[in-house]
Amino acid sequence: MNKFLQIAVVLTMVMSGCVPAEEPVQVVDRGQVQVLPADYQYPDTPTFSLLSWNVEHFLDPYDDPYIDNQRENNPPENMQLRRALLIEALRKADADVVLLQEFESAKYLKQLADDSLSGMGYTFFADIPSHGWYMNVVLMSRFPLGEISGYGNVTTPLPDYLDEEGKKETQSHINTRMWTIEVFPAAAYHFLLTGVHLKAGRGPRNIAMRKGQINYLVSQWNEALAANPSANMIMAGDLNATPDSEELSLLQTNKQLIAPFTDPIDTAVYSHPADEPRRRLDYLLVNENMLPEMQPESVQVTHFFSADTMRMISDHLPVMGVFQRKDL
Repeated sequence: MNKFLQIAVVLTMVMSGCVPAEEPVQVVDRGQVQVLPADYQYPDTPTFSLLSWNVEHFLDPYDDPYIDNQRENNPPENMQLRRALLIEALRKADADVVLLQEFESAKYLKQLADDSLSGMGYTFFADIPSHGWYMNVVLMSRFPLGEISGYGNVTTPLPDYLDEEGKKETQSHINTRMWTIEVFPAAAYHFLLTGVHLKAGRGPRNIAMRKGQINYLVSQWNEALAANPSANMIMAGDLNATPDSEELSLLQTNKQLIAPFTDPIDTAVYSHPADEPRRRLDYLLVNENMLPEMQPESVQVTHFFSADTMRMISDHLPVMGVFQRKDL
């Protein structure tokens, strides 16, 4: 059959709807394409711990030429002492997963771990840093990490808020300070960790900013839960909101959220300021799927030194929890 006759046959088949169906795309099992590092072995402990801590403007010694900020350009002289105290606190905590807010970068955290926490098993690091600011949310882990979803490019509204001219507002500059990542504490078990440092400040405008951020996170969690209704989730970090706030209600009693979160800490327990706590801004929230794996009464606001020493490190106290490792 010459090529002109071949073309005619194909055209006839197209016109008559007789083109053979394409073969279905073969879906590759993720376990075939995402594997453990060749030299990695999971710890044999039955539980794992997670520490979350806002460590207050924690800077490396170097000026990032792309960040124009006086504090970042010239770190305070007390940073050397604060680094030594933080390192000692992390040794005492001995957490499997460490989530820090207001920390400059995962690169810096990795260097600290390599230099001062060697032998503790911190192998995996993650962040999605801001292009124009030095306070980020960073992670280090003894467990392998998977896909991370960052929200820094997302613009969120300020719900139910109008400015002095009666206009609606939006914002995107602080959404770098929230992301969601897969953490794998066991071979056939993982959870989704959402690390956050929500908008600081009181008043209607700041509350509206936090509500806009949370509403966006709810949409992302619902997408994940639609794909996997049993998805285990933890939200941790500095929410800059108290337990009785509108913002927390969006996470705990929100009918729009498929699997609401629980705050395991008593509402009378405070985390800020570190030397004389009068309110709680820091959380480790567990969704209803993850709740059975939480060790009873393990999630607590904690400290590693005296109140004065804790205040040298940060104006916030850390939150820590313990969970059962499971192979599903």
